[in-house]
Amino acid sequence: MNMSFYSAAVGAIEQQKRLNVVSNNIANVNTYGFRAEKAAFGELMNRNVEGIDGARLPKGTGTRVIQATTNFTSAGYRETGMPLDFAIEGDGFFALYNLETEEVSFTRDGAFAMRRFEVPPDENVEVEEGGQPPEPTEVWRLTDNEGRCVLNSEGNFIVMDPNYVTANSTDPEDEYIRLRDLDIGVFDYTIHEGMQHLDSTRFAATEQNGPLYLGTGVIKQGVLELSNTDLANEFIKMIESQRAYGMALKMMTTSDEIESTINGLRG
Repeated sequence: MNMSFYSAAVGAIEQQKRLNVVSNNIANVNTYGFRAEKAAFGELMNRNVEGIDGARLPKGTGTRVIQATTNFTSAGYRETGMPLDFAIEGDGFFALYNLETEEVSFTRDGAFAMRRFEVPPDENVEVEEGGQPPEPTEVWRLTDNEGRCVLNSEGNFIVMDPNYVTANSTDPEDEYIRLRDLDIGVFDYTIHEGMQHLDSTRFAATEQNGPLYLGTGVIKQGVLELSNTDLANEFIKMIESQRAYGMALKMMTTSDEIESTINGLRG
């Protein structure tokens, strides 16, 4: 009897986790470059769960969410006309570098901006006696909206000229930012499955993804990639999880009532 109660309890908890995945997809339906996830279930019956440091934990009953797989298919593009908006047609990701954590992440969201950075002077430069130490230099780089630097095809920062016109211009004499003047890197992995989802649009590579190489995707300027969340499909998943959650609670209640009845017959 306890097994049916615990199976229902585990089922209710795991359906709540599935609803978390669905709600995150719905929340990012209008997030450029977002990749929707799908909760994948696995049975707990006759399976040992691996714990910390490879410890073998006791077997369970019911099912659990074993992973949230990411859908990397494209759902189309939207023209914005902004010179610092970019999209990749085909396979590949933009690479972002976090100066504080030295983390390299990958994204399909090409809504970039220019940001000013202060570069400290070279420590190896000798300063003459009585002379003034060199001051930090100011550079402008292409970044995402949170200050991570976009990398070029050689893995270096993309230096920008702040005097360029940053809006669409029909005057050929304007120094308008054009794609041909930039070397935005497109990177890819042989296997996308297993990439760590860091936030709504960023991913980090794992050993499962294989070696990094230059992607074959083509960059478009003034365009952003749409979220691939299928709203109708997500609402169907939500209804399924809600009904499964309700059935699990009924199963828990029934199991508890049966056990209470049996305990009342004793003596």
